[in-house]
Amino acid sequence: SDTAFRKGYAQLGPLGLSFDAWLYHPQIDELCALARDYEDTTIVLDHVGSPLRVESYASKKDQVFADWSASIKRLASHPNVVVKLGGLGMSNCGFGFHEQAEPPSSETLAHAWRPFIETCIAAFGPERCMFESNFPVDKISCSYHILWNAFKRLAAGMSDDERASLFFGTAARVYKIVLAPR
Repeated sequence: SDTAFRKGYAQLGPLGLSFDAWLYHPQIDELCALARDYEDTTIVLDHVGSPLRVESYASKKDQVFADWSASIKRLASHPNVVVKLGGLGMSNCGFGFHEQAEPPSSETLAHAWRPFIETCIAAFGPERCMFESNFPVDKISCSYHILWNAFKRLAAGMSDDERASLFFGTAARVYKIVLAPR
């Protein structure tokens, strides 16, 4: 909402540039206002909106999910917003995998993260979602190949077109990456 920030932000759309927003779940509604006021600028919500589930939020995980989910649904009503599915391995998301003696399996990650990933996909649709690695930061919780195997598990029931959007199509479109012919 800062005037100086918005003055600079207003330059992105006319230049064909997008804006990646990393914030925490209590700030998602502020991003909704930015998306509403600058419909010509594509916004990429990083890390599913970083639901905070540690410190003062640790005992309120159900409320955090409810608040986060409601904000995600409001944000999805803005067609100029897409979401990166990932970043849940960070310690602030409160899954605690970094505190366990053994690293999680891809099955464990998929099970734990499913409510967040499926909420985003249901709200935005696969064509406005993209899987992200967030490495090396997520390395605190899991290995790179386990992370991507978890994403494969989460996308297993989707169509070929939906998986293509999630794994590369949305990212290519949003970031204007020209894909080589298959």
